[in-house]
Amino acid sequence: MITKVLSGDVAIKEGATLIKSGEVVAFPTETVYGLGGNALAPNSIAKIYQAKGRPSDNPLIVHVSCVEDIYPLVREFSDVNRMLADTFMPGALTLLFPRSEQVPIEVTAGLDTVGIRIPSCAIARKFIAACGVPIAAPSANASTRVSPTTAAHVLEDMDGRIPLIIDGGESEVGIESTVLDLTCDIPTILRPGAITAEMLAGVLGEVKTHKGEVISSAPSPGMKYKHYATTVPMVIAANMQSLLAEYDRAKSQGLDVAALIRSQDACMMDGRKYIELGKTDMEVCKNIYSIMRDAEKSTQHIVCIHLGDEGICRSVMNRLNKSAGGKIV
Repeated sequence: MITKVLSGDVAIKEGATLIKSGEVVAFPTETVYGLGGNALAPNSIAKIYQAKGRPSDNPLIVHVSCVEDIYPLVREFSDVNRMLADTFMPGALTLLFPRSEQVPIEVTAGLDTVGIRIPSCAIARKFIAACGVPIAAPSANASTRVSPTTAAHVLEDMDGRIPLIIDGGESEVGIESTVLDLTCDIPTILRPGAITAEMLAGVLGEVKTHKGEVISSAPSPGMKYKHYATTVPMVIAANMQSLLAEYDRAKSQGLDVAALIRSQDACMMDGRKYIELGKTDMEVCKNIYSIMRDAEKSTQHIVCIHLGDEGICRSVMNRLNKSAGGKIV
């Protein structure tokens, strides 16, 4: 299969035609690039899992272009759902709903709930609207790999596996959406993202964060399996002193090492190889996946500074801890 990379209206038109014929298409969103198929067609869903090499018991998120398109897919749309939609949609928030019979169990991995979101990316919404059906889409990378934030990243993993990548430039946010479960007693964040716990608590009054316990049936992507992994080992350093010590230890073993640090800490590296993640939390969030992909191509061992546990950095650390297998030095 030849994988085309197109942009603009011609890409959206061709992408919609492919979706209607049962194919899958990679497309940009503000979070990361998605690998989309018709959410109402089990055969299309199967092609998503096949292209990614994704376990079939890992549910997919459904993307729609407007709030009204959510209604046929769910059994209930509550006042709280409406309040959250009015505040955060379109945007990087996925809400978990009791699914209607229209949603195939192949999308939800057999569960009775479905995650739905409306991307804020105008290209994504235009593409979804042109398809005329809701689009099921995980991130457009090979399973377990670092998620893609550019069309080039998608091509690295999906070349020859899918017919089309819609190029919409670099993703604005840089990590996957927040997934919020409203079907439990206390609204619970199953996957943190750019819509932070603090932002949600400001609307809901109380939210609970997922603590990472062992789960046998995952209601949200990113909870059960290894995710976001670089092709070379990566560890998290608790502070800059630990980062320098780990760098020197790995270097003494003959490894080519790279440190991922905040820009303001570059003055501490003293000739060591490093990549700047950015100065602000939002810059770090936007850059993290792209830099991880760059680093794995040019080094044998990655040491990443711990970014903190507040706001959006809590969400970024969720990804980094999984990539590093929980290893902190």
